Amino acid sequence: MSRKKRQREHPKRLKYQNRFEGIVLRLAIYLFRLIPVDIASYLMGAGWRLFAPFNPRHKRALAHLERAFPSMSEKEREAIVKGMWENLGRVAAETFHIDRLLKQDYRFEADPDEITEKVLAGEQPCLLVSFHSGNWELCVQPVVSRDVEITGVYQALRNPKADKALRSLRRDLYRGGLLSKSPDTARKIISTLKGGGVVAMMGDLREARGVQVPFFGQLAYANPVPASLARSCNVPIVLGRVIRKKGVHFRVEGRAITVPKTDDRQADIKAATALMHECFQEWITEHPEQWMWIHKKWAPPGKSLKRRQEQRAAAAKSLEN
Repeated sequence: MSRKKRQREHPKRLKYQNRFEGIVLRLAIYLFRLIPVDIASYLMGAGWRLFAPFNPRHKRALAHLERAFPSMSEKEREAIVKGMWENLGRVAAETFHIDRLLKQDYRFEADPDEITEKVLAGEQPCLLVSFHSGNWELCVQPVVSRDVEITGVYQALRNPKADKALRSLRRDLYRGGLLSKSPDTARKIISTLKGGGVVAMMGDLREARGVQVPFFGQLAYANPVPASLARSCNVPIVLGRVIRKKGVHFRVEGRAITVPKTDDRQADIKAATALMHECFQEWITEHPEQWMWIHKKWAPPGKSLKRRQEQRAAAAKSLEN
């Protein structure tokens, strides 16, 4: 039963469940913050590397890796996916220390290009787009360390109590505000970008209602929103990546791209989205064990979405006739 259905049928039970999960999460945050981040990150990473391969998603990650690198040996793929689990375990532990990590500049090495350097200096508005590699949450650290305000976009947790607890850890990360995805979010983003601000969001998630672009030799579903927003606001997209160097030490790289602006808006958006994924592919190939291979990046649309798409296509065809 989905959480929404439980909310409709058993509102009191879900209320107590949310409260219980919120308390458990706050307790976990408290306990993990008692452990030095280097130790917590190591232990969680080792634990995930050991036990996560028993998760059904392990086979999914191996299958995705085989699609991306068909000539790679099974042994190599297994080592990469285990490395992915270790990285994800480290990210989970580091999440509880994220506000502290932001202030520890010695853990970070910045590698900005010319446009990204202007963003760091507070002279250039941009849409900062990252992807799920290294500890992606720390991609904004070089910007935050220069006292540049960032507005973040994220997917809120279904449990409001748990969501509030995690948002509190990111207060110093997104001083311009943290926006959950909603119908009003796009308006706020556009207002921020046109006002000279910096907005951060993820760009590698599958979006079956989006566009298809080449990704590791196959067509993959991609989110066109970053390119659409950047084009509308006439700002560059700065692609950011975080490379885990050793333990809880990182290199953060920024690479700017410009969204084309011709008479064909949709073609411009698709071209920029494809360029983003070309860069993501290049970076993933360099450090494949640090990307989240469990994404259903190449999966076809679900039945309900496919049915809606077919209905819209049929309606459009009938209008043409």
